[in-house]
Amino acid sequence: MVFQPQLLSVLREGYTLRQFFNDLIAGIIVGIVALPLAIAFGLASGVSVEQGLYTAIIAGFIVSLFSGSRVQIGGPTGAFIVIVYGIVQAQGVQGLCVATIIAGVLLVIMGFSGMGSLIKYIPYPVTLGFTAGIAVVIMASQTPELFGFSWEEGVKVPSEFIGKLIFFYEYCDSINLWAALIAVISIFIILVSPCITKRVPGSLFAVLICTLIVMIFKLPVDTIGQTVGQQPTELKLGMPQISVPEIDWSAISPIFSAAVTIAMLGAIESLLSAVVADGMIGTKHSSNTELAAQGIANIVVPFFGGIPATGAIARTATNIRNGGRTPVAGLIHAVTLFVIVLFFGKYAAKIPLAALAGILIMTAINMSQYRLCSKVIFRAPKSDVSVMLITFLLTVFLDLTIAIPVGLILASFLFMRRMEGMFDTGSMDNRLYKLCDDDPDEDPFALRLFEVPDGVHVYEIYGPFFFGAASKFQVSIAGIQCRVIILRMRNVPMMDLTGVNVLEELLVRAARTNMTILLSGVKPQPMNVMKKYGLLEKIGSEHIFNTIVEALPAAAEIVEKELTIEKNKVKNKK
Repeated sequence: MVFQPQLLSVLREGYTLRQFFNDLIAGIIVGIVALPLAIAFGLASGVSVEQGLYTAIIAGFIVSLFSGSRVQIGGPTGAFIVIVYGIVQAQGVQGLCVATIIAGVLLVIMGFSGMGSLIKYIPYPVTLGFTAGIAVVIMASQTPELFGFSWEEGVKVPSEFIGKLIFFYEYCDSINLWAALIAVISIFIILVSPCITKRVPGSLFAVLICTLIVMIFKLPVDTIGQTVGQQPTELKLGMPQISVPEIDWSAISPIFSAAVTIAMLGAIESLLSAVVADGMIGTKHSSNTELAAQGIANIVVPFFGGIPATGAIARTATNIRNGGRTPVAGLIHAVTLFVIVLFFGKYAAKIPLAALAGILIMTAINMSQYRLCSKVIFRAPKSDVSVMLITFLLTVFLDLTIAIPVGLILASFLFMRRMEGMFDTGSMDNRLYKLCDDDPDEDPFALRLFEVPDGVHVYEIYGPFFFGAASKFQVSIAGIQCRVIILRMRNVPMMDLTGVNVLEELLVRAARTNMTILLSGVKPQPMNVMKKYGLLEKIGSEHIFNTIVEALPAAAEIVEKELTIEKNKVKNKK
């Protein structure tokens, strides 16, 4: 069964009061921790505080309700900031809502079609490259809040990386040193908080302490509800209202492209988070159920003004560290966050933007995996490093929707090149090298132990016989003139349609030049492929053998018959 929510499994196994107490504590702590992160991710994505918070509440509840992981915490994450900001700038909030719904539908399809297991085949250099690229773009996007830049009303910050740098350079003379100080304090608190406690992330301490500092000393820094020199504004927090997004069919093509990126990114991050969680508590998640749960959440959230959501690794880890072991903790986290927003949301307007910028800078640094990237650059094969760097640069300077497909294509070509390197073929004929009979390492079917008749060529093929290696085989066998060719395929684990086509061309050539093709040691997969495409019928079952031991006498017999026929023809002419 594809769809197996872990909440049902937990309830069937029996849910104890003790476990509820542990889940309650973990859920409350994660709910509190999620507050500043949801606010920060919402603002950095180019939407409102409300949208970030509603996403954390609604998506968090739905993900835990249907999740394929027992401890997954869903909500907005830093990985989506870049793509969401770009969609909002280009298509507006309505375009973002439509893209999120489409992405949700794609995730549900992926889940119910059993594609959850396929996500693991996305090459690691690609994942590492676009993750590091996202981190750099996030840090660049937080520069205005980090240094308190100010500019004229109505001026928009460019969405492109280079455009951002030029824009910030033009307004660098408006740096607010107080804002920079608050950002530094926020980062410092996050760095030292693990020395005090590891149960609660430092982002919560950073928000509380920095907000108090700004309020007590009345520092002239931007807050969520007030920009320096302007009138305060109140957050419109309360019960989320349902609204149906309007679809602009003229812009559906770029929206769909962005939706595919959201779906891929959401699938990768949610499954990565689930794998990390499995390693921490020794469980096993259902990949397909997890994708379906993420899809359902992303379909529902836009109707409440939310943004894309996925599994959040940091919040999931916080849940585990505080005793959460079932989806109930995730449900409690969403309820806790909703209660905070409903009754204490007005105080969120006093949070300084510089403090949130500090949180996002640290989030970006952590997600960049800079230590691992440095190891890859200096120790990994150059081809993998190239894929990672190209994906990174495309993410930073162009767009994530371009970086991921290009990275996948490059990684695929790299894989094919490596597979082609593993493929080899060679002619081994008319040689007899008898080794000692008592040699324990000798292959009993080694060709050197057998006499190859005159007029017979034996071709040993090594490795996968696919389109990337077919040309090597064609070059190797081109120009061969003999009576019988034995293709020894005991070391061919797989064959694709191109391999079948190459063998078919060889059969045509053999029929034209009066050659006979024999096969020996064919593995099950190549045998099934050749049978499916009718190649076995053309070769003939009498020309297919289990081992070279059986093939060589048959080849000798064919050569002898042809020689006899030729002699008879000569006699008849005389």
